[in-house]
Amino acid sequence: MTERKTNIELLSPAKDLECGKAAIRYGADAVYIGAPKFGARTAVGNSIEDIASLISYAHLFRAKVYVALNTILFDHELDEARTIVQSVYNAGADGLIVQDMGLLELDLPPIPLIASTQAHNDTPEKIKFLQDVGFQRVILARELSLKQIQEIRSATEIELECFIHGALCVCYSGQCYLSEATQERSANRGECAQPCRLPYTLTDEQGTVIAENKHLLSLKDLNLSKHLSSLIDAGVTSFKIEGRLKDINYVKNVTAFYRQRIDELLEGKPSMQKSSSGKIYFAFQPDADKTFHREFSEHFIRKRSKNILSMDTPKATGAFLGKISKLGSNYFILDTGVSMHAGDGICFFDAHDELCGTNINSAKEKSAFPDAMDGLELGTAVYRNHDHAFIKQLKIDKTQRRIRIAMYFREEENGFSLTIIDEDGIQTEVKILSEKSPAKNIQSAEETIRKQLTKLGDSIYQCDDIQIDWSKPYFLPVSILNELRRNAVASLEEKRLNGYLPKTILSGRELHSRPEIPYPQKSLSYFANVANKKAEQFYRRHGVTEIEPAFELQNHHSGKPAAAGKQVMTMKHCLRFQFGLCVGTGEENAGPLFMNDAKNHFRLEFDCKECKMKMILL
Repeated sequence: MTERKTNIELLSPAKDLECGKAAIRYGADAVYIGAPKFGARTAVGNSIEDIASLISYAHLFRAKVYVALNTILFDHELDEARTIVQSVYNAGADGLIVQDMGLLELDLPPIPLIASTQAHNDTPEKIKFLQDVGFQRVILARELSLKQIQEIRSATEIELECFIHGALCVCYSGQCYLSEATQERSANRGECAQPCRLPYTLTDEQGTVIAENKHLLSLKDLNLSKHLSSLIDAGVTSFKIEGRLKDINYVKNVTAFYRQRIDELLEGKPSMQKSSSGKIYFAFQPDADKTFHREFSEHFIRKRSKNILSMDTPKATGAFLGKISKLGSNYFILDTGVSMHAGDGICFFDAHDELCGTNINSAKEKSAFPDAMDGLELGTAVYRNHDHAFIKQLKIDKTQRRIRIAMYFREEENGFSLTIIDEDGIQTEVKILSEKSPAKNIQSAEETIRKQLTKLGDSIYQCDDIQIDWSKPYFLPVSILNELRRNAVASLEEKRLNGYLPKTILSGRELHSRPEIPYPQKSLSYFANVANKKAEQFYRRHGVTEIEPAFELQNHHSGKPAAAGKQVMTMKHCLRFQFGLCVGTGEENAGPLFMNDAKNHFRLEFDCKECKMKMILL
């Protein structure tokens, strides 16, 4: 008996239908896309029609589509959310990404449930609970180390999904209330205003300035491409690229980059395989440095590091090119000798540490002639944040993904047949009635059959082998051969779609018939994000006795007295560590620091035993 292989999934973002199809074409085993409403990115909702179209396309490659409905919900929204879930299920979605546990109290269709990272999945106990109440997968908290992931894997059997690339939230996901508290835009409702990317001033208890007007909460982007093997060994089976707000060029390039990295790994792991079908023929060389990023870090996957913060700017700087070694009145040359091209966008920090940018109008050999020279000096570090030639190459879009097939052309009693078997073992056969006229040119007859039957054009198929079985060579008109090929390919495509088997799971009614599973806590604060009666019912059914309403339901907005004293962020990122003020992980917590912008004041408290920083609105 052949040992069943473990499926490894590359999961890419889909802002819309076009991005979703591109992600599949460039190597994604699965994509995630926002529902029409109630996704954690309100700006990128998608119609059910577009979601259904993406699902049909993805399923041809045995790729999956997960739909994000991962905001917290108010009571009056539950019926609409339930209707959307049913529509998503009817469209054939492979999973539903959720944060609000109230959804599990509804009569959901039997769609696989995925616990959003917004549910803050960070402990073996929490994830074991989610597994036992019916979730198929959890999206792990981004702050986890390899050791913590290994501990979760040892205690659970649920599928583990892990972010490997893209923008990072500085706060524990699902527990950030800064945007809601200061701008009345809830991150848990998909409306985050990203106040973490703003500049702040940091002082100590005596008022001494530690850092002034710096982006103290703005993290560099994640890149775990060097840790994929370790993550596989730790038990992760789905590798997620962040970016449902990113453009199609980002999706193409980053997906292709990780497709190549993962394929290289799988070659050395015979017990594992990618979870979808098809071979990708890249028309370019992927490079993660050449699309949007705020420099890269490995976050906390191995150890705590000061290299995770981008204090000088929250913007994308792109790839470092070199420092200016020669400066003319209208041009510059870099010390690395790197060439630039007309249309490139560059950025640099001026003498005041302000990020500036300009475009390259023309380039000759090593000399670059920018649109403006303001701020450029000898020694200035130059970054390219728009690689014109690379983006132009991506837009040509010649990368293809093909399903490999074998063809068998046979002589039948009253005509001929064509059998196609694809790489997944799906088989179809079509026959055509035809007169049998002996060929005058034997060699040409066989060459014509091979040429016409394997002329698959823009289809998703690629013929790797064709065999011809006849009693003697016959002449067949090209029109007959084309009809035979078209009918066979159409039949195969229909069988690929109809033969796609979704995962069978419990329905909503069956899910909430198991009240004996205790939640790890008896008391829940507003960090649990309980915003509706169904969510409260869920937790009480699982043994929770005290439940505070969600932050969004409380009268605590900016300028109101109740706002004072609210904890609006919890972070593993620590500014004491960042500025060399760490006191270690002893039982005594370090004293507070203070942070402010033009309108708001915060106290930073430190749980040194747990290595956490808490941000309190004053």
